[in-house]
Amino acid sequence: MKPNYLKSALLLIAATALTNAANAQKPAKGKPYVAYNNYDNVSNKGHQHIQTNLNGKTYQMELVDDKLTALAINGEIIPSTKWNEYRKEVASIREQIRKDQIQAKKDQAQAKLDQEQARRDQQQAKRDQEQAARDQAHAKVEQEEAARDQQQAKRDQEQAAKDQEQAKRDQEQATRDQEQARRDQEQAKRDQEQAYLDQAQAKKDQERAAEDQRLLKQMTSDLVADKIIPNEEALHDMSFNSEELIVNGVKQPDSVFKKYASKYKRFAQGNNSYENGKKQFNGLHIHRN
Repeated sequence: MKPNYLKSALLLIAATALTNAANAQKPAKGKPYVAYNNYDNVSNKGHQHIQTNLNGKTYQMELVDDKLTALAINGEIIPSTKWNEYRKEVASIREQIRKDQIQAKKDQAQAKLDQEQARRDQQQAKRDQEQAARDQAHAKVEQEEAARDQQQAKRDQEQAAKDQEQAKRDQEQATRDQEQARRDQEQAKRDQEQAYLDQAQAKKDQERAAEDQRLLKQMTSDLVADKIIPNEEALHDMSFNSEELIVNGVKQPDSVFKKYASKYKRFAQGNNSYENGKKQFNGLHIHRN
């Protein structure tokens, strides 16, 4: 056995405690276990450490410069002479990790686009509010102008009888202008109120998204404290509704479900799910960076 393989194998032996935590999440006897969960850590020196559950077995492996240097299955060190027997499983695991990394980058890019869109929406709401204020000021000017026209019509009527009919028409026109100015002012007021409502709704949506993210982090910490997952990074998928709680493909006991449904009533309503770094609660999307 090569010295570097021996060193990596010893490191895998030290990590077998993680295998016990993974085995504790297997379903009852007789039920199939095909969930795929993985932990992938890459150091600055090109060392890659992988732990994953695939088809009911826990695989642990180390790679250096993209080459396999150690392999363990269910806590048992596999000698390098037998690695070829597991080449399909190793390739499948590495391919899945590659896809996960690609998806994570896509999710991060989408989150950035969503944030930029929210900023543009807020700016547009502000512009709408400013335009509504300008419309209201313009309506006031028109109303004042209509009042002056009415007064001028009255003076024209007093000045000469021959201009009385013309003054009457001017007064009627001024009245119409005044009514139009009133309608414009009311519309401007409605526009301004709608702009306030839009801005308030945008703030509520942002606060709800922040609260959902905070509660998810708190719930993840509880899952670690209750030894349902070994650490926060081990949470890959979760389904939570009014009837059941499923973590990493494993349906939790009724006592665990009731505990989390009582503490996280907001998440226990409807059908909520978490998968590959993206959370959906009540139609809202939150991304974990």
